[in-house]
Amino acid sequence: MAFNDILEQIGGFGRFQKIQVTLVVLPMLLMASHNTLQNFTAAIPTHHCRPPAATNLSQDGGLEAWLPRDREGRPESCLRFTSPQWGPPSANGTETNVTGATEPCADGWIYNDSTFSSTIVTEWDLVCTHRALRQLAQSLYMAGVLLGAMVFGYLADRLGRRKILILNYLQTAVSGTCVAFAPNFLIYCTFRLLSGMSLASITLNCMTLSVEWMPIHTRAHVGTLIGYVYSLGQFILAGVAYAIPHWRHLQLAVSLPFFVFFIYSWFFIESARWYSSSGKLDLTLNALQKVARINGKQEEGAKLNIEVLQASLQKELTTGKGQASALELLRCPTLRRLFLCLTMLWFATSFAYYGLVMDLQGFGVSIYLIQVIFGAVDLPAKLMCFLVLNSLGRRVAQIFSLLLAGICILVNGVIPHDQSIIRTSLAVLGKGCLASSFNCIFLYTGELYPTMIRQTGMGMGSTMARVGSIVSPLVSMTAELYLPLPLFIYGTIPVAASMATTLLPETLGQPLPDTVLDLENRRRGKGRLQQLEQQKQMVPLQTPPQEKSGL
Repeated sequence: MAFNDILEQIGGFGRFQKIQVTLVVLPMLLMASHNTLQNFTAAIPTHHCRPPAATNLSQDGGLEAWLPRDREGRPESCLRFTSPQWGPPSANGTETNVTGATEPCADGWIYNDSTFSSTIVTEWDLVCTHRALRQLAQSLYMAGVLLGAMVFGYLADRLGRRKILILNYLQTAVSGTCVAFAPNFLIYCTFRLLSGMSLASITLNCMTLSVEWMPIHTRAHVGTLIGYVYSLGQFILAGVAYAIPHWRHLQLAVSLPFFVFFIYSWFFIESARWYSSSGKLDLTLNALQKVARINGKQEEGAKLNIEVLQASLQKELTTGKGQASALELLRCPTLRRLFLCLTMLWFATSFAYYGLVMDLQGFGVSIYLIQVIFGAVDLPAKLMCFLVLNSLGRRVAQIFSLLLAGICILVNGVIPHDQSIIRTSLAVLGKGCLASSFNCIFLYTGELYPTMIRQTGMGMGSTMARVGSIVSPLVSMTAELYLPLPLFIYGTIPVAASMATTLLPETLGQPLPDTVLDLENRRRGKGRLQQLEQQKQMVPLQTPPQEKSGL
């Protein structure tokens, strides 16, 4: 397992790593914008029926005469009177009929534009009988994320991380721009689905390409950095959405920067680890020497050649040629164990996260403030996660983030609804724990899967997360049977999944596995001392092949 030694030899965490990680992570600032964009572009302002076109409001008693009231005295959103109602009793004591016949809003709706000047709801009247179409748009976006995780995760293992990232940046820029100019709801949904596909892949490849170029001791830093950048993006979304209330302009504002990301992504250097696991030794050498020059380690890079790489990476080259298919995750017992456990973690984290987010809608404050609160909660939570990741290990961080989140949700289910301060505090704590769990599982999954199938494994994990986010809203319907039941379900799943983490190996301080053989050595209890003994038997990286042959 000499690849980490090679990275250290050519600069470790040097100038190249700092530049490329910064450029790769930068688009994550807008990931939160796209994932939760419909909170603003599809916001539902207060609305009521428009009176018939031929109505003379000055003669018919004004707009109020056409609007029936609900039990709380607010105008009905989806009904109007068939004829104007005059309201209070007349001067002679006779009472007018304020419970007259009603009908649906045949002439459209009048929307309150004080907060949102335009949304897809107001433009295409996605209210009342068409209200479900609003959720359909978000469901199709999540379906795109699911498809993208599967398709592009597989392609990244076959074609490389860099090529897929370049394609995804372009696809996001083009599809996001097309959404902003969509003439109808069908076109809008189509391009939202395409945006979801590419954005899912950007998230996965961002983590993988960054981690595969990093020495062992800096991998957790990268995972935490990506998590913090995503959280910062939630603040950016709140500010941009507040400054740009028109949905088309907001959509453009978060999509056009991806054209810039597409342009500079051509300068990314492909993962040398992926090259070597694919048997492309000449490209591995070129990438390593290019990184050595950028890091100011030209002499160390010059010591590398094909013979040295063949000797140093002999195991990767002999057992890692070709890319494994997704079926290997089920065929191989070692991979199957990882796949089943990680599937539970991805599903539980996303399932509980989206269930809790729906429960947090009762803050009773501005939607912009809610967005800021969601982002603020992540900051201390991810800092604590980072400290645990580096001190106690990945497995401990994963177990306690899920376990504590589940407990918070379960306790919320038994606290009376009038205890709003306690319920809100527990909800915020649970949301922070789930954000930490997301942060941990991205890093943990990348460290557990071998290079030959890492991106496919990441893609399958993200796929299960999307399944969790799709199933989560359906569980909320069980509140019709018993009001706290959804919270009990949302809390039980992460608690159960945290137990599955005990079946996974610890990866703190361990080299990234390149082949299934590395995983089997771990499973059979092959310790660090044996791995170091193997490294001692390998050709020293600084010793030229001709000198070795003369010993």
